[in-house]
Amino acid sequence: MDEEMEMQILIVEDDETLAGELASFLMRWGYKTAIARQFDRIEEEFSDHRPQLVLMDINLPCYDGFYWCARLRQLSAVPILYISSRDDDRDKIMAMSQGGDDYVEKPFHLEVLRAKIGAILRRAYAYKVREHIFLGDGLHFDADRQTLYLEQQEIGLTRSERRVLVCLAENCPDVVTREELMMELWSTDEYVSDGTLTTVICRLRNKLKAACGRDLVGTKKGQGYFLSPGRR
Repeated sequence: MDEEMEMQILIVEDDETLAGELASFLMRWGYKTAIARQFDRIEEEFSDHRPQLVLMDINLPCYDGFYWCARLRQLSAVPILYISSRDDDRDKIMAMSQGGDDYVEKPFHLEVLRAKIGAILRRAYAYKVREHIFLGDGLHFDADRQTLYLEQQEIGLTRSERRVLVCLAENCPDVVTREELMMELWSTDEYVSDGTLTTVICRLRNKLKAACGRDLVGTKKGQGYFLSPGRR
């Protein structure tokens, strides 16, 4: 499979809020997403979107996720990752026996889900998943190369700015404390003072704003900083 191909993920989850959060999170990491809307026609949704991976809840309207996994297995070998609040071992056994590839219990940390998705895609398609964080119109950070781009043009970052952006991106949209950012910068063997961190944050914020026209680095007073990507 072409390494430049963008992976499409179909989210089969009837909780609209959770489905939206999953879609938003996965798009920030470079995945295309589609959210199933017709829970009595999952086969049609699958055929319409032609995803490379399916996130499948178990408790669904009409028919459960076990049923749809078995039906999709008649059509395709595309990986299916269950996301469910059901933690009984019998459910996990049923999930695997119906053709599922992995199982994540709710509530789960989004980074855990991303790691599982990446591992499944690498196994299924034998290629390295490219991790792009989309920050705004045409602006994205290539986490693999640790390089910031506006369209195809690289935006220069210092080593400290790059480390701060990586740390904010990995924790997005959560707040990262100043202490955590200081520790991240100290790991480069550079001496960093409190004032130095303030300067690095200011420079990074200005570069991102100049590229996309809005503030992407937010401040939580008394706590720290967070990344606030725009719509892709």
